Amino acid sequence: MKKSGFILLLGISFIAFLTSCLGFADEPVVSSQRAEQAELAAYINDLVENGYNIDTTDFGLYYIILEEGEGEFPQEGDSLEVGYASYYVDGTLFDASDELEENGTLDFVLGFPPMITGWDKGMELINKNAKVQLIVSSQFAYGSTGSGTIPPYKTLIFVVKMIDLHPSL
Repeated sequence: MKKSGFILLLGISFIAFLTSCLGFADEPVVSSQRAEQAELAAYINDLVENGYNIDTTDFGLYYIILEEGEGEFPQEGDSLEVGYASYYVDGTLFDASDELEENGTLDFVLGFPPMITGWDKGMELINKNAKVQLIVSSQFAYGSTGSGTIPPYKTLIFVVKMIDLHPSL
């Protein structure tokens, strides 16, 4: 009996030691957030080194104007038609309007229903015929929970072309 108790205690101690070494507590979440921040910083640095002019809103959203547009900028309640492609920082495509919509564009009313904060705020930067790359950290996307196939603490890249804009009445 003493021998089996010793083996059980030894086994429990080994498991406790192993899990503490692997950091199963809250550490992976913190590491993921730190990893995202490091990945985002490297991505921004790479873009700057390659000659891209990156702007940042007062809100903290990064963006690059790829093609200038004309006219008014959208406001909440306006009807928008956009073409878009969504990527992770590593370049992996995870969503695109031409894969989901019959005509290759997405029609929606800005702010109704609200989408992720980075998307909604980013739309306000794009006038008709403009093309913009939005760099949306998880803070303005799906945060620590993720959503569907989007993991927690994932920066999202949206390349968006404003096809049309109809102001609300």
